[in-house]
Amino acid sequence: MKKVLVIGAGPAGLTAAYELLRRAKDEYEVIVFEESSDMGGISKTVNYKGNRMDMGGHRFFSKVPEVNEWWEMMLPMQGAPSMDDIALGRRIPLSKGGPDPEKTDRVMLHRNRVSRIFFDNKFYDYPIQLKPELFINMGLVNTLQAMFSYLGSVLHKREEKSLEDFYINRFGKKLYSMFFENYTESLWGRHPSEIDPSWGAQRAKGLSVMAIIKDVFSKMLPKKKKGRHVETSLIEAFQYPKLGPGQLWDVTASEIEKLGGTILKNAKVTGIHKNEQQVITSLQYTQDGEEKIMEGDIVISSMPLKDLIEGMNDVPAGPLRIAKGLPYRDYRTLGVLVPKLNLKNRTKIRTVGNIVPDNWVYVHDRTVRMGRLQIYNNWSPYMVKDLEHTVWVGLEYFCTEDDDFWNMTDKEFTRLGIKEMVKMGLIDNKRLVLDAHAERVKKAYPAYFDTYEEIDKLIAYINTIDNLYCVGRNGQHRYNNIDHSMMTSFETVNNILSGKKDKSNIWNVNTEKEYHEQKEQR
Repeated sequence: MKKVLVIGAGPAGLTAAYELLRRAKDEYEVIVFEESSDMGGISKTVNYKGNRMDMGGHRFFSKVPEVNEWWEMMLPMQGAPSMDDIALGRRIPLSKGGPDPEKTDRVMLHRNRVSRIFFDNKFYDYPIQLKPELFINMGLVNTLQAMFSYLGSVLHKREEKSLEDFYINRFGKKLYSMFFENYTESLWGRHPSEIDPSWGAQRAKGLSVMAIIKDVFSKMLPKKKKGRHVETSLIEAFQYPKLGPGQLWDVTASEIEKLGGTILKNAKVTGIHKNEQQVITSLQYTQDGEEKIMEGDIVISSMPLKDLIEGMNDVPAGPLRIAKGLPYRDYRTLGVLVPKLNLKNRTKIRTVGNIVPDNWVYVHDRTVRMGRLQIYNNWSPYMVKDLEHTVWVGLEYFCTEDDDFWNMTDKEFTRLGIKEMVKMGLIDNKRLVLDAHAERVKKAYPAYFDTYEEIDKLIAYINTIDNLYCVGRNGQHRYNNIDHSMMTSFETVNNILSGKKDKSNIWNVNTEKEYHEQKEQR
C-alpha cells in the first residue's frame, strides 16, 4: 500500500484526499497535514459566540457538472424553505426530497446574489448594470464622460501589457478610474499598471460593457434553443452551505476519516526532503512543539509555492529565486455585531429587518482603508445568532503580512474598523456596536507581479519531481475559485490512479481565456 502525504486541509487538499480514498482506499494510505485546527484553509468558517464569519465570502457556483455533483453529495440542496424564506414568505427553487434546513444542518441553501459598489456615498450594481439608477447616481457629466471614454476604448484598443490596459479596453478610462483603479490598488497593494493582465483574463475575461449590453438584451428576447452564456459576475443566484463554507470541509474531513484517512491538525510542514533522483522521500513537520518526520511515496501539496520550494532541499538557484519572489496579499477581517445599519434598502428585494440585501459591498470610498463589507445575514440566516434583532457584518482590509496594518493589535484594528463604519455612515456612533471579533488570513491572494512573470520556469522545475503534485489556489499560485481548486485535485487523482506522468492537465485547469463561472443556460 502506497502512502500519500497531503499538505493542507483546504478545498484542494481535502478533495484530493477524499477522491483518492473513495476510488482506491485499499491501495493508498492517506495522511493530511493541516497547520491549524480548522478545516477549509481560507474557506474556513469562524464561529464567534454563535455568529459565523466567512473568510472572504465564498459563492458556490460552477459550470462543472462533476463539481456540482460532488457538492450535492456532501451537502444536498434544500428541499424546504430556510428560516428567512419562511419569515418573508419567499418562494425559491427547492430540490425534491432534499433536506429541510430547519431540521438538519447538512444542507446547501439557494441564495440570491447581490453585490454592489459603494462609491461617493451611493450604491452601484456590481458588475455595472445599465439601469436608470446608474445614470442618476453618476450624473449627466460623468455619464457623458464615461460614454465617450468607452467609445474611445472601442476605437483605440491598448496593447494589453498590464491589468490597467485590460480594464480600460473593456470599460473605458472613466469607468476604470471610478470603479476599478482604486479598489484594485487597495486589493493588491500595487497600481493596476504594475499587474500582469493575465489576472484579468482569468478572473474577468467575459466581463465588459459589451457583455453587460448583451446580457440586458438577452433578458429582453426569447431564449434561443442554443442557449445563452451568462458571465459569472452576472449570475443572480448561488449555492451556500447552511453554516458557511467551512461546513463543507468539516463534512469532507469527517468522510475522509470514515474511509480510513488520517488528518493531523496543528501539524505544520516545515521541510520537504528529496533524494538524488529528484524523488520526495519524507516530510518534516511540527506538531505540539515537537519536530517529526513522516516518510511517504506521493506528496500532494496545496501549501504556498513559495513555502514549498523554500522548504525543499537542493533546489537550483533559479527556481529558488522565483519562488522566493512570488508575492501574496493577506487580509484582516473584523466581525461587527450591530442592532442595525443606516443603509436603506431601496431595492425591491425583501429581507429580514429590511436590511440592504447585499452579500458583500465593494468599498471604493477613497477616504477609508476598508476594501469590502460582508453582511452575513444575507449569506445564510443561520450565520447569525439573532437574525431578527442584529446585523452581523464583516469588514475586510487588504494588507501584507508583517506590514504596519497586519501588525496592529486586535484592539487597534477593532477601533479603526468601527471608526470607519461611523465615517461611512454605516452606523451613527461606536456605542451602537454590540460586539466585535478580529481574524487574520495569510496568503489569501496569490499575486500576479514580481517574479510571477517567470512562473513557467518554476513549474517546469516542479514537474521534474515525479511524485509531487501541486493543487489549489496557493499550491499553483493561481487565483482559483473553489471549483477550480477542486478540479486540480480531480485531475491529480486521475493521474495517480492511471500512472500518467505528464502533469500539464493539472496545471492547465482554469487557464482557459474565459471567466470560469460562465454557465450555459437553456
